[in-house]
Amino acid sequence: KRQLLDYGAGTGYFANRMQRAGWQTEAIEPGDAARAFAFARFGLRMKMPSDLSHMEDKSFDCITLWHVLEHVAGLHETMDEMARLLADDGILVVAVPNRTSCDARHYGSLWAAWDVPRHLWHFAPTDIQMLGNAHGFSLAEMLPMYFDAFYISMMSEKYGHSRWPVAGGAAMGFKSLLMTLANKERASSLIYVFKKK
Repeated sequence: KRQLLDYGAGTGYFANRMQRAGWQTEAIEPGDAARAFAFARFGLRMKMPSDLSHMEDKSFDCITLWHVLEHVAGLHETMDEMARLLADDGILVVAVPNRTSCDARHYGSLWAAWDVPRHLWHFAPTDIQMLGNAHGFSLAEMLPMYFDAFYISMMSEKYGHSRWPVAGGAAMGFKSLLMTLANKERASSLIYVFKKK
């Protein structure tokens, strides 16, 4: 079986889906409530981030971090661990908000995905590529998360005390979607697929 590590697995929906699709799955989640939910709902026994150090080198074919890296205090230490754990022919999948997105530029300081202090880091596409490169990865593919713009725009409208946050957010989300179709680097959030150098 192919081996998957879902780092920052939340309530376990993705890890469970991948397990059902035939992957041997390990899930890491620091939140006690989320781990308890995943066990109660899916029978997933998720581990703590400290358990990474006990895992074997090059033991995963795929490692995923879905909207996780922006929350991680030890950014470089985490990337080092991902490099250690990923098989030589494996892929690392990282999804993060894009600080140079169409909606980030539109909303400025009210952009919901700044989300300080929960978000410790804010990335542009060049930032992520440099980070990956510094830890032995090369970018294989960059994919837009088209529908993140709608949610983030609605939240941003709400932060700006808009009278019509749903309508305003939907309009900005649609504009962002059109901009992203022309240039994916303007997407509200991006998925980066890395391979080892």
